[in-house]
Amino acid sequence: MRLVSTLFISLFLFTCLWSDVFSQPYKPVKNDAFVRGEKLTFRAYYDSYVTGKVTAGIATIEVDQATKQVDGRNVFHIIGEGFSKGAFNWFFKVADRFESMIDEEYLFSWSFLRRTHEGSYNYSDDIKFKQYSGTALSTRATKKVPPGTQDVLSAFYFARTIDMTDIAPGKNIPIAFYLDDSLYISQIQFVGKDVVVTELGTFRCLRFKPMVATGKVFSQPYPMDLWITDDKNHLPILATSVVIVGSVKLELISYSGLANPITSQVVRKK
Repeated sequence: MRLVSTLFISLFLFTCLWSDVFSQPYKPVKNDAFVRGEKLTFRAYYDSYVTGKVTAGIATIEVDQATKQVDGRNVFHIIGEGFSKGAFNWFFKVADRFESMIDEEYLFSWSFLRRTHEGSYNYSDDIKFKQYSGTALSTRATKKVPPGTQDVLSAFYFARTIDMTDIAPGKNIPIAFYLDDSLYISQIQFVGKDVVVTELGTFRCLRFKPMVATGKVFSQPYPMDLWITDDKNHLPILATSVVIVGSVKLELISYSGLANPITSQVVRKK
């Protein structure tokens, strides 16, 4: 069971759900949600009456401090990593790394790197997005994609900039994202507002249900609940998934370098 990567990638896939298939490409994006130097750390764990909270791994995602360029364009360099911890290293060691170069003005992807090591499974890929011609060139294939296509990291940050003030509960939102040489189209459902208690404290949140593919990991199309802070940062606070073997959670345990104060926090960690 790929515990760390399942929730780690699922978290990013949620954000891809905001990439409307018919959105206008090359539209400047107003970004008040994040800045260079931001770092988020998550814990992936089992949570049951029998075992309690058993940590399976740690995931981080950060925006590099340096200002970099791709073809003369200023970009954010995003780095995401996931590692198994403790006893899980003995029977299923995970070491995943993802990198993305995101256009600073338009917040779409120029390149995506994936290095996945999960037990005996290894997968590497390097993708360059030719946004003006609508082409994705990977290690294994060249595919036509819509201009403005996101990868799983760039979508994470693009989604956080979206104004969610007027979204209505029950609304299904169409989605498109590029992964493993395929353009996926799915949807996400906005459930409503919640108050969520975590180890960091209590937060006012927006709750979503992303649609995922059923199969060996997920037995139903909407198995995940995801909560993000109801403030300008739109931080993912908690993700929970009911999988065939039980329940797995991904929880934000630390953050630094935020663009804004967390005004959604109603009770701080003791």
